[in-house]
Amino acid sequence: MRTLIRDHMALLVVGVATFVMMGAGQALFGPALPVYGRSFALGQGEAGLLVSTLWIGCFLGVALMYFKGATMTPQHALAAMAVGAAGMAGLGWWLTLAGALVFGFGYGMSTAVFNPRVMRAFGVYGPSMLSLLNATFGVGAIAAPLAFVWLGSDPAWAFGLVAIVTAVVCLAAGPAGREAAAPSGAVKAFRPHWGILAFGMVAIGMEASLAGLGPTALIRAGVDEARASELLSAFFVVFLLSRVMLIFVAHRIAPFLLFTLSVGSAGAFALGAALVSPAVFFVAMGASAGVFFPGFYVTASGKMGEDTRVPPTIVASGLVGAIVAPLIFAPVTAAMGERGFFWLVAGIMLALTVAAVLSLRPMRQ
Repeated sequence: MRTLIRDHMALLVVGVATFVMMGAGQALFGPALPVYGRSFALGQGEAGLLVSTLWIGCFLGVALMYFKGATMTPQHALAAMAVGAAGMAGLGWWLTLAGALVFGFGYGMSTAVFNPRVMRAFGVYGPSMLSLLNATFGVGAIAAPLAFVWLGSDPAWAFGLVAIVTAVVCLAAGPAGREAAAPSGAVKAFRPHWGILAFGMVAIGMEASLAGLGPTALIRAGVDEARASELLSAFFVVFLLSRVMLIFVAHRIAPFLLFTLSVGSAGAFALGAALVSPAVFFVAMGASAGVFFPGFYVTASGKMGEDTRVPPTIVASGLVGAIVAPLIFAPVTAAMGERGFFWLVAGIMLALTVAAVLSLRPMRQ
C-alpha cells in the first residue's frame, strides 16, 4: 500500500485538493443566496435559480466526459472550477449565473476524471482510496460556511478564495494528468447495467433530499431554525466520519453489500426519526448517506467495466436522482403532516432495501 501511495502521490494529493474545493464551492451556495438576493434585488425563485444552474453545469461536464473522457485531464476540470468560482464573486447577477454554470461544469468533469483514475491506480485498494477521496468533499463542505462568516459573509471574498486555491491546484496538477484515463489493454464492450444505475439514482436522490430538505423537515417537526442548521452541520460531520471509516473496510467488504447495509440503516433511522426523535435520527442518517455513493460507484464500475464512458454514465444517473427527487419530495411531504418527510424516506429506503437484498447474488457476480 505504501508503494502504491508513493507511486500515485500526485494523483492522490491533487484529487483530495479538488474534492475539498468541490465541497467548499457547493456549500457556499446556501449562505451566499440571501446575500445575492439582497445585492441584486432578487425574488426567492430567482435566487434559487443559481442552484439549478450549478447542476445543469454538472450535467454538461459529465456529458463532455462521456464523449471526450479519454482526452480530458485534471487540469481541464480544475481550470473550469477556478474560472466559475471567480465568476460567482457577485459582480453582476448574469455573471454570477454564468460562474455557477462553469463551476458546475468543472465539478461534473472532476467526478468523472478523478474517481476512475483513483480506482484504477490503487487496484485492490481502489474502493478504500475512493472512499478517502470522496470523504474529503465533506471537509470542504463543513469548513466553507464557517469561512464565509469569518470573511464577513461576502461572496466576493469567499468565492474569490475558492478560485485562487483552485487555480493554484490547477497549476500543480500536471503530474496527476499523466495517470492513464483508461486502461492500455482491451476492455469489454460498453453495456450500461440499468439495475445498479436505478439503485444509485434513488439513493443519491435521497442523499440530496436529506441535505436539501432535511432542515425544513426538522423545522416542520418542531425544531427551531437555528437548531435545524446545527443539526445539518452534524449530519455532514457524521457523513464525513462514515466515509473515513470506509477507508479501512471498503476493500474487505463487497461494495453492493455495503450499499445494501447503508440503505437499510437509512430506512431504520428514518423510522426512528418518524417515531422517536427527528433530531437524533436525522443526524444518524448522515452515516448511511456517506456510504451511498461509494457503494454504488464501486458496484457499478465492476458491473459495467472500464470503458471511458462508464464513469460519466454512473455519475449522470446519480445526478438525475439528485435533481428529480427533491422536486418530488418537497410538494408531497408538505401535505403529509409534521413528520411526513421521515415517513416517506423510511418507506422508500425500506423498499429499496428489500430490492437490494433480493439483488445481492446477481450484483456480486
